[in-house]
Amino acid sequence: VQLVESGGGLVQPGGSRRLSCVASGIDFNIEDMAWYRPAPGQERIEVASIPRLGTATYADSVKARFTISRDNAENTVYLQMDSLEPEATTVYYCHIIYRGVGCWGQGPRVTVSS
Repeated sequence: VQLVESGGGLVQPGGSRRLSCVASGIDFNIEDMAWYRPAPGQERIEVASIPRLGTATYADSVKARFTISRDNAENTVYLQMDSLEPEATTVYYCHIIYRGVGCWGQGPRVTVSS
């Protein structure tokens, strides 16, 4: 399984950015799909996740500003980030659970700066 992410880059404060993560080597249903970011004192924390069937969940810090969605036919997960603040500057890692095993992407970097 390979995850290929895109959408990172520079965005001005208050702007928007959409991250994409495409999984290849898939021949069965992907269970959970999520986005993570590094955090002080922790390896990574969950920003948002979405199960194959069910409701998405979000970290409190991004609720109402970020939206996670997925296209099961394309094995793709998206993270729409709106009203971005400089504090959102970091690497965002795609993570999926497939056949009970977690897989990580390389992580596109988003920089929020004027």
